[in-house]
Amino acid sequence: MLKGISRTLGSAALAGVLLLSEVASAADEPGNAIAQKIGLPWPAVIAHRGASYDAPEETVASYTLARELGADYLEMDIQRTKDGVLIALHDDTLERTTNVAEVYPNRARQPLSSFTLEEIKRLDAGSWFNKAYPDRARPSYAGLKILTLDEVIDIAEGGKNKPGLYIETKVPAQFPGIEADLRKQLQQRGWLSQRPAAQKGYVNTAHMPGRVVLQTFEKQSLELLHKSMPNVPKVLLLWLGEGSIQASTDATFKTSGAKDKATFYASQQVKSKAEFEAWMDWAKAHGAVGTGPASALKNGGDQSYMDLVQPWMNKMAHDRAMVVHPYTVDDAVDFKEISSHGVDGFFTNRTSELLKFYGRASKESIDSILKRNGF
Repeated sequence: MLKGISRTLGSAALAGVLLLSEVASAADEPGNAIAQKIGLPWPAVIAHRGASYDAPEETVASYTLARELGADYLEMDIQRTKDGVLIALHDDTLERTTNVAEVYPNRARQPLSSFTLEEIKRLDAGSWFNKAYPDRARPSYAGLKILTLDEVIDIAEGGKNKPGLYIETKVPAQFPGIEADLRKQLQQRGWLSQRPAAQKGYVNTAHMPGRVVLQTFEKQSLELLHKSMPNVPKVLLLWLGEGSIQASTDATFKTSGAKDKATFYASQQVKSKAEFEAWMDWAKAHGAVGTGPASALKNGGDQSYMDLVQPWMNKMAHDRAMVVHPYTVDDAVDFKEISSHGVDGFFTNRTSELLKFYGRASKESIDSILKRNGF
């Protein structure tokens, strides 16, 4: 009996040592210190288009679920309607995620910018999800609307958790002046100054200096964002190919002979370390405090891209006092592998799974949260 107790105590002591070791290791991570200095949560849980695995992307359902689960950030793509309203939508056309072909059959392939807000609000932005993912379908998703930036901000402010906003300027060349429009709206809503603190025990990102993070793939847009909002953290999203970091070959998916795009992307390499370094230096010089690199996923799939989260790449960012937030990662096997390379959080569609990986699992189930909020 005494031996058993001794063994149990020894195991408990060992577990305590291991836990303390993990805590100490996390505290020693370079990205942690950088994030603290900037005022960002670490490691960051960035709800990509909301909790978009479980609810239609960039709708009230996905953003409310992400907020209630405990995401640090609500991530969105910002575009502008014909009548000048900023809205949250990923694609620059409405075909994939709405019933535009039914409502406006002659305009289905027109860019979002050719529609007024009133026209856009007539569309159903939820039923597509039920058809695409019947195992996650809910009758309440039918008829969900595309949201304005104001409406996303309302959701961010509407619960006990106070997540931040992680905003991408989408196809910014189509929307001249959108960076200044974004600054004006964030300022009007009070998000360019300190927000009220959350109650103890709840997500408090909105109260931190990094309450808003601005992101873009486009160099010109990064420059304009920095000019409009010099004190707001900015992230340059990373890709290989035309207009982005140069790859080692000019091969395309069609000429590569690869069986699928994930296989092709996984084969792509940066032209050289000097090429990657030049992008890091440019990003830093033009206001970026972080990078958002593409990542290759173990099981492939349509979110698996080129591997831009190699340890030397992440170190290069950290050496320039920049954090690394890869996109878009949903599975524990990838959270673990990519984290071991030294990243500082993830864009994820599966907010609940990433929170679980970081030991911050929600006490309430996804189903319970959705039902409580009317879905």
